[in-house]
This record gives sequence, C-alpha cells and structure tokens, in this order.
Amino acid sequence: MELSLTQFVTIDGVCQAPGGPQEDTEGGFTHGGWTAPYFDETGGEFVRQVFARADAFLLGRRTYEIFAGYWPEHDDPADPIASKLNALPKYVGTHTLECADWSGTELLRGDLVEHVADLKSRAGRELQIHGSGNLARTLLAAGLVDTLYLITFPVLLGTGKRLFAAGSDPAAFHLTDSRTTPTGVHIGAYRVAGVPAYGTVGE
Repeated sequence: MELSLTQFVTIDGVCQAPGGPQEDTEGGFTHGGWTAPYFDETGGEFVRQVFARADAFLLGRRTYEIFAGYWPEHDDPADPIASKLNALPKYVGTHTLECADWSGTELLRGDLVEHVADLKSRAGRELQIHGSGNLARTLLAAGLVDTLYLITFPVLLGTGKRLFAAGSDPAAFHLTDSRTTPTGVHIGAYRVAGVPAYGTVGE
C-alpha cells in the first residue's frame, strides 16, 4: 500500500483543531473550527474521492478518539466516508491508549516507523492518514509518506501547531492535481519527489 496524508491547513500552515472549538485547545489555542465557514460541495467531493481509494487508515491517538466518538454512531452504508471508516482496518499509533472499542482497530505500540513500513508492504491501494499532525510529522521525517493531499483554507491564525514545524527536513514535491473551491479553499495533491534542487534564478 502507498501511504497518503490528507491535511487541512491555514495559509500560515496551522493544522490544529480544524473541526471544532474544543477539538484541541493545547497551548491555549482559541481558534478551533476554522474550516467550518469554507466547506462546500467541491471540497466535499474531493474528500469523498480520497476516501474511495482507502484500503486502511492510520491515525494518531487524538484523531482516533475524535473519529471513534462520532463515526460508529453514524454508520450509514450509503455514506462514502462512514462506510469506509467503519468497515476498513484502522491502525492507531499510540503510547498511551490502553484499549480501542471501535471495530477493526489495532493499536500500534513500540517502533512506529517499523510498524508503518510493514503495513506499507502489504497489498492494497492507500493506507490513509487523516489529520493526526504529530503522527504525520514523524512519518514525513521518516520518508514514509508517498502522497500529500494538502487542503489550504484562506485564513491566517498566527498561532497553533503547524504541519511543517521549524527544522523540518527539506523535501521536494510534484503537484499532480490542483483545484480551488468556490469558497477559496485550494486543494493540491503532491507526490513526494526526494530532496529539493537548487540553483540561481536567471542562470
């Protein structure tokens, strides 16, 4: 399987608490729910297309707990997101979660990079990360992410956890898909393409 990462970010790269005010207030973050005014059918269709390619999910503890508190209670087989999340295998990278009641969940303890490399070696299309910023940063640094679906919202917050923190390893990407929604959200699909190339402009 290939490993894909779907991440909502602001223009200044913040990925903390996109879904609601109480989702993640760590560090005194007060801007939770910043995606809500911008959702429209174009963005929703792209997200459904991403979920259609999933054969398994890989989630961080916080994202898993948010999903597990909602999706099992909304198990509509006709819903292209709920049907995938409830039916497919879910792997959770965690050092603190003791148990997981959501059907199809397996906790990954110990060496996360080793676990994920093993999952990627299995047959299938996409092993998908959604949100899960801490997990995403670890696997980006380890070179395990193949495709990045970066959904950039037209808002700047100035504070909050960022997907690419200071000190992130340099990397290059190929843009494979790009679209903009009527509300101004930019959706880009990027393939990881090794390290950046450097030169001098005009030469």
